[in-house]
Order: sequence, then structure tokens, then C-alpha cells
Amino acid sequence: MRLLVLGGTEFVGRAVVEAAVGRGWEVTVLNRGRHSAPSGARSVRGDRTAPGGLAALDGDDVCDAWDAVVDTWSAAPRAVHEAARLLRGRAKRYVYVSSCSVYAWPPAAGYDEGAPLVEGASADVGQTDYARDKRGAELAVLGAFGAERSLLVRAGLILGPYENVGRLPWWLGRVARGGPVLAPGPRELPLQYVDVRDLASWVLGAVERELSGAYNVVGPAGLTTMGALLEACVRVTGGAAELRWVEPESVLEAGIEPWTQLPVWVPPGSELHDALHSANVSRAVRDGLRCRTVEETVRDTWEWLKGLGGVAPQRADRPAVGVDPVLEAKVLGR
Repeated sequence: MRLLVLGGTEFVGRAVVEAAVGRGWEVTVLNRGRHSAPSGARSVRGDRTAPGGLAALDGDDVCDAWDAVVDTWSAAPRAVHEAARLLRGRAKRYVYVSSCSVYAWPPAAGYDEGAPLVEGASADVGQTDYARDKRGAELAVLGAFGAERSLLVRAGLILGPYENVGRLPWWLGRVARGGPVLAPGPRELPLQYVDVRDLASWVLGAVERELSGAYNVVGPAGLTTMGALLEACVRVTGGAAELRWVEPESVLEAGIEPWTQLPVWVPPGSELHDALHSANVSRAVRDGLRCRTVEETVRDTWEWLKGLGGVAPQRADRPAVGVDPVLEAKVLGR
């Protein structure tokens, strides 16, 4: 198989490249050169936001046809629009890693791929908001490749090694510091996420099977719980922390923002929890999605973090996460 990955050096794209190389695929990575491509992939330089930024794909040392393109772009859909138009005659299938954020707010609990969608941003305007940009990019892919050659991967919460958003890395870093840790309850709160490596494996399997259409690709609702996630963090970091469970009402009354100040967590029964932790993923499971345990995801992310000296990379276009230590201590009565 021949695969072109646009980006391919950081989080989701990197996991896709590593998995494809591991399968013996011929992989080409187009990026700006800020990060090195995984070993085994051919790297070409190009800035898709600049005029002529895709010209490197016409080089003599680059193949002229691919079985699939994988694109994880998250800004103005113009970049996806231009790439898809350029590649529609050179690739059999275009895989766009989108987001469950494309569903109209608020999505009903248990929403599937047929739920109402936001209006997509036009390809001829600049960056708008995350949901409209992602939907606009989906429409760009469909416009160039058609429904039969387009695969729209609507991911939910993604965790695992290489994470550059900071959610699981923040929890691991906080737990590793030890002492009393504000653990937002309830312990049995169901969570829905996908390990980035399981997402990558599913994408490659979908390419092999020539799947098309939209898929919610995240682990089943209740794949783990808030308690199991944080207890795994305690175990893998050495067990020096003491989890102190706090009721959701007390967390909110303290002015702590769900999802950002306490990453991954959102209060039960809220629209936000329905949107982030209750997607129907039966279609993806039917078509091959398999998920590893939370223990494995947490352990491998910790090992990766230790290799970086404990400091994870942070995407410049995403806000920093985590609760202020002073506020955490106040809530815990210290």
C-alpha cells in the first residue's frame, strides 16, 4: 500500500505513519520540517498554507499515485480544499480525521453519524471556529473525492503517546508530583476516548477495506471511568499521590472549568458529558475498531513523557490545561 500523510510528525498523524510503516507500507510525509518524520517514511517539505506549498508532491523522487491520503488539518478548510483538489486524480481515497464536534450543539446522548451537523465554513474564508472548520474540511473532501472515495473519521477524545494537547500528560504530571490530588467525581463517571494507536490502526484497516462515509471513531461509551483513569496514573507514576474525590457540585462551585482546568472530566448529566462521552460508535466497532485498556494507554504515555523529561509538547493553537495549584489546595481545604 502507498500512503500519503499530510503532516505526520506529531500526534495522530505520527501514529498513523508509524503504524503504516510497521505494516510495511510505502509512506510519504509532507510537512514543514519543524519535526522529523518517523523512521521508515519518506519526508518531503511543504507548507500547505503558502502559495505553491504542495509543489513538493510533484518532485521526481515522489510517487505519482497513492492508495490513500490521510489528512488531520484543524484550521481553515481552504488547506484541505486545495489538497483534495490537487490529489483527486492521484489518490484512490481521501481520509480526513475530523471530529465529533461537527455535530450540531447539543448532540443528544447516544448520537450516531446521522445526527444533525453544523454548517461548514466555506473554503474561501479564513479560520472560523473549530467545529465549522472541521465540517468545512469534510465538505471539501466530499466535493473533490465524492462520497464513495471519502472517509470522514469523526474522532472524540484522543489520548496516548505523542499527545500535544496536554490532557493525559497534565494528569500524569500532577499525580507524579504527589500529595493530595483533587479528583473530580464521581469515581464511576463513565469516560469515552480512543488511544491514538487504536485510532491509527482502525484508519489503516479502513483503507485496506476501502471503507467510505462518516464514522464516529472513539472507544465505546464507558470504556473506562474517571476513577480507573486516575488510579492508573497513580500506579504508573509510583503511587506517591493521594486521590481526594470531590463531588461535581463542589468542583463547579469553586469556579473550576470542566474539560480545561480538569482535563477529560465533565460533570455527569450535562450536555457537555453527553457530547464528549456518549457517542454511538457501533459502526466503527462493527468495522474493526478495537481498544486497548486504560492501563496500557496511561503506562505508555508515562513512558513517553519520561523520555521527554516529563514535559509534553503543546500545540500553539490549543489552550493550556490544568487547575492552578492554589485553587486546588483551596478546594481541598489545605
